[in-house]
Amino acid sequence: MPKWGQLDNKVDLKKNENYNKIGSLQNFTKVIVFCIDRDDDIGIKGGLETPIIGKELCIHAGTRLAIEDPEDSDCNAIFGAIKSYEEFKMKGYDVEIALVAGKYNRGIEGDLKITQEIDMVLGIYEADGAVVISDGEDDETAIPLIQGRIPIISIQRIIVRQSRSVEYSYAILARYIKILFYDPRYSKFFLGLPGALLVTSGLSIIFGFSREAFALGISILGAAFILRAFDIDKSIATLSKPTPSGFIRVFSYFAGTMIILASILNGISHIPQEIWDSNQGITSIITNKVVLSSFATGTITLLWIGISTIFAGILLSNWFKGSIKIIYDILRLVVLALFYIPMLQLTSLISERGNPFNLISSLLIGLAVTLIAATFLFQYFRNRKGGEALKHDDQ
Repeated sequence: MPKWGQLDNKVDLKKNENYNKIGSLQNFTKVIVFCIDRDDDIGIKGGLETPIIGKELCIHAGTRLAIEDPEDSDCNAIFGAIKSYEEFKMKGYDVEIALVAGKYNRGIEGDLKITQEIDMVLGIYEADGAVVISDGEDDETAIPLIQGRIPIISIQRIIVRQSRSVEYSYAILARYIKILFYDPRYSKFFLGLPGALLVTSGLSIIFGFSREAFALGISILGAAFILRAFDIDKSIATLSKPTPSGFIRVFSYFAGTMIILASILNGISHIPQEIWDSNQGITSIITNKVVLSSFATGTITLLWIGISTIFAGILLSNWFKGSIKIIYDILRLVVLALFYIPMLQLTSLISERGNPFNLISSLLIGLAVTLIAATFLFQYFRNRKGGEALKHDDQ
């Protein structure tokens, strides 16, 4: 019989790390190969009781676990132990293989179960040396339980050569990059927008407008964000398929946008002329309380009307389509209306004419009204269209 030192140890199902050896090199006549499953995957997923002794039974256990959960690394450890068993057999050793398991929650009960199964295996097969196969450090915490009963020849960790999750992540990443480049729905935003910014910046520099390039680029970026945020691009696309809901949505977007622009111009016109004539820097003008208060006073009413026009158009569009989303559209309008008075009070605070407690009171009242309105609307539509209508709505 060959000596242990002459055995070529190459347990390598995918990649093997033989990182430690315990005990002196000596002659072993009977060797037991232990495969440790500390969290009892073989019992929970495979439905098998341990200990499992013998090559054929271990092959069955590994196959069963692989069928139930192909990604479980314990499958690799089981077949790695079988490979180690075969190599011992080929070298002429009297060898046996056994699979022992703990419990799902590990701990003292799990280690006690492993201890009992080790004693059971050694009672059936009286080995004088053991090889421990595991798939990681967690299973290897049970090594002292074996070491106290039989000399350990070697500890071998079976490591998967390439993690499937990493490989899958790269595949998903490549797929999404391809979508961003070749799918018109995404490329127009992720490629078209940066392309427009680069072209604009380049032309501005060529024609000597480098100072205006940044402002122009920011304006383009802001316009693109507004178009995407309010689905204006989709609404324009629906013009090729004329429907009442599509026309209402497009009209409300354009009307609301024009009113919002008018509110900005109206706010600028409310700024006292003497401030423009004072030759102050742009920073001083922007941070001036009089400027902020005057601009907000002239802007808020028209701004709220413009936003309400857009929200009302969305509400009518969804109502024509019979969509349950009208619940959220109504709540948007309610919340927008309830924010109008607090915004006016905030404007008064900027000019130091208001009372902060009035603002707090308005916000609390608005919150209460919002909760009541939301409760009423959801209850109304739940009774009218059934609870499932709300549950399965995709927003």
